[in-house]
Amino acid sequence: MEPNTYEDMKDTLADNYMPMTSFRSGVEETVRPDVECYTIQIVNIALVGDAKSWVLVDAGMPQSAKQIIGIAQERFGEGAKPRAILLTHGHFDHVGAVIELVKAWRVPVYAHSLEIPYLTGQTYYPEPDGTVEGGLLAMISPLFPNEPIDLGSHVHPLPEDGSVPEMPGWRWIHTPGHSPGHISFFRDEDRTLLAGDAFVTVKQDSLYQVLTQQKQLTGPPVYLTTDWQAARQSVEKLANLAPAYAITGHGQPMYGEELADGLVQLVAEFDRVAVPKYGRYVDKEM
Repeated sequence: MEPNTYEDMKDTLADNYMPMTSFRSGVEETVRPDVECYTIQIVNIALVGDAKSWVLVDAGMPQSAKQIIGIAQERFGEGAKPRAILLTHGHFDHVGAVIELVKAWRVPVYAHSLEIPYLTGQTYYPEPDGTVEGGLLAMISPLFPNEPIDLGSHVHPLPEDGSVPEMPGWRWIHTPGHSPGHISFFRDEDRTLLAGDAFVTVKQDSLYQVLTQQKQLTGPPVYLTTDWQAARQSVEKLANLAPAYAITGHGQPMYGEELADGLVQLVAEFDRVAVPKYGRYVDKEM
């Protein structure tokens, strides 16, 4: 692609700095030798691969591009850039720096075909639900941006066969509920899961728990989840994989028995643990 083709993108999040953070912000955690979790304010990204070939999964909060580029260079060397950027979904806290990163790195972006309209300026996400049962973060969620970014021709649909470009040995799994085209990534060889927001390990509606990162395996963030039946089915799908290692979009990575037992309990008690008692997107028949 010619360099000037990168100027047709529209970054609606460029000026939307969110003044919220947690004690884990800036913390790196090696989940597998080639899988690194890095926390940016209140959200996690993953760097997968080695210095010869690596990818970025999700793109953090708005105005975090320099931080992401810096951590990539610390891990992989000066001038390091990924083969691609993979997105679990397009909510603001997962694509906040993606346009700046695409301009800096000149790399393609991949997402589920159902998420493409939210990444090409065509469709707004539903507004965050400030009326949903939850804590202070849920109450202030209407302040969060829901407008689409526009990656133009630089975002591509993932292959329908489940393979993941530039991530050999991994497959993508459609895990909707939190968003229509939400996906998770799984490596069968060592049962490593990048779950996105299909489930998280912190109660994301509670400002206190987000700031302190109090560990709790639960469903997707309530104020942006619009289909709870699909969300439950997605958690069941991921639990059936019996993951041994998991990085979620929010909270701390989880492993082994803690992860296995937590997923079993979440599936068994999903309606009580994950589904809010009331809210704009809660199905009253659940």
